[in-house]
Amino acid sequence: MAAGRGEFLLSFLEGLRRNRNPDLGLSAPATRQPKAGGNVRRPETTVKKYEADSPQMETSQSEENIIENLPSEVLLKVLLYLDVSSLSCISHVSRTFQQLAAADVLWRKMYVSDFGSRTWRPKSEAALQVEQEEKQEKQEQKEEQKEEGRAGYWRKMYFRTLAGQDVKNWMRERRDVSPYTGLPQRTSWALRKLSVSWELTLSGEPGQNLTLQPCRADFFQSSAVVLFSGARFPRFHRIRTIALHGVRKEAPRSPRAGRPGWRSLVLQLEVKSRPSWFFGKDDLVRLRHFQPGVTVGTWRCEDTVVFIVVTLHFHRLVERSLLGSPVCQYFEPAELPPLDQSDPQFGLHGYSLNLVLHDNNNKILTGTFSHLRCHHVPVQGGVVELRVINRNNVSQHRSLSGAIKLPWSGGAQEGSVKNCCVLTLTLLDDFQKPFWVVSSAVYVVAAVRPLSTDYGGDHFLLHFQDAEGQLRMELVQLTEQRQFMVIGLVVTLPILKVNRRFGTAY
Repeated sequence: MAAGRGEFLLSFLEGLRRNRNPDLGLSAPATRQPKAGGNVRRPETTVKKYEADSPQMETSQSEENIIENLPSEVLLKVLLYLDVSSLSCISHVSRTFQQLAAADVLWRKMYVSDFGSRTWRPKSEAALQVEQEEKQEKQEQKEEQKEEGRAGYWRKMYFRTLAGQDVKNWMRERRDVSPYTGLPQRTSWALRKLSVSWELTLSGEPGQNLTLQPCRADFFQSSAVVLFSGARFPRFHRIRTIALHGVRKEAPRSPRAGRPGWRSLVLQLEVKSRPSWFFGKDDLVRLRHFQPGVTVGTWRCEDTVVFIVVTLHFHRLVERSLLGSPVCQYFEPAELPPLDQSDPQFGLHGYSLNLVLHDNNNKILTGTFSHLRCHHVPVQGGVVELRVINRNNVSQHRSLSGAIKLPWSGGAQEGSVKNCCVLTLTLLDDFQKPFWVVSSAVYVVAAVRPLSTDYGGDHFLLHFQDAEGQLRMELVQLTEQRQFMVIGLVVTLPILKVNRRFGTAY
């Protein structure tokens, strides 16, 4: 659709130079003499069709810049012949064209031309009943009517609809849910099929931004590990904000190739105000962790960043990478289970846990545990405790298939940090819906005292905690085999989270 647009503009410019129209104030440069102490007065020309939607522009009075001397209404009519790719290119020419290229009248015409009507709107997967869909649709229409008068509305709608053209297709492909994780089985396939990638933006002083492309992305059973390295990173103390955006890139031979991709904000960290901690180091680097799932590696002798690793859980990852906006994250709709007044322990039983310990390349531990319940009724201490592996039950103990380590790569340098790995956790409720999901780097520390007398060796603890819950894993490293054994695992949930989810009052 972009073919011939450049030739059209060149011929349009050549025609203006050869046959200058005095009504547009474009007299020949040799005979045009501006009056002293004032500007050349230009007759007002308007196009009534676009007058209401046209931004008021102050065009340059340069004699050489002939096109920008035209009234904004005429320029808008010319820009209506361009497609999205050409419009994006021309917005970088000058401030005048940048403002004109963002006009709602242009984007509304492109929206109607490319999509006709609003044939797609992101909806909740839980809205399966017709009545709920109708209520949601009416509410969205009311919100759209309120936003339609705002500047930039049609541009936002164009890119949201462009990103959602294939939503129905990949949602249909992802209907099959894994009985172990409770997540769609083909999430990694959908990410590759839609050419979804991620971009990391580091913001320092005003106007100093660094955007990075991932060096590699590794997919596991229910998570993705994205590595950013090889760039000339700034010093850590100069970084103020770390932002990760999901970007859909079209194939080179696609009809949409060359169009600007929609950027969806996945996470954003304010480095100065977000707490972080060091959790591992080797001879070259030390690791600093931010929640949720951001690990920054710096040189040990200085605070220069070497690499950044982001761990992403598969829960709603496709939606978060496509359906957000450049400045706002995608928020999943609330999916509350039906109330059960007949069960006095509703919300305290029927949990299932899928747990994976892995590094950037290999799995260290994989386990699925079902029929978990809280054995303390009434609930005490304001928490629900789910004992997954009992220290006193040897039959439940599990061995790790490899060493606990976290490999890293920073350009020409490589290494591995011991006693660190990635934890991916998916806790399902009684209705097999995700209740607590985690994908984060964790570390193992030596226990203060022996945890069990059944094994001879060194004892360790792995602990993770966020606002949604906490996990405590007890390990022992066998003396002869030098292999880790998991001898205890407890998951603890705040009772407020349970009451909010199930409508109870424990």
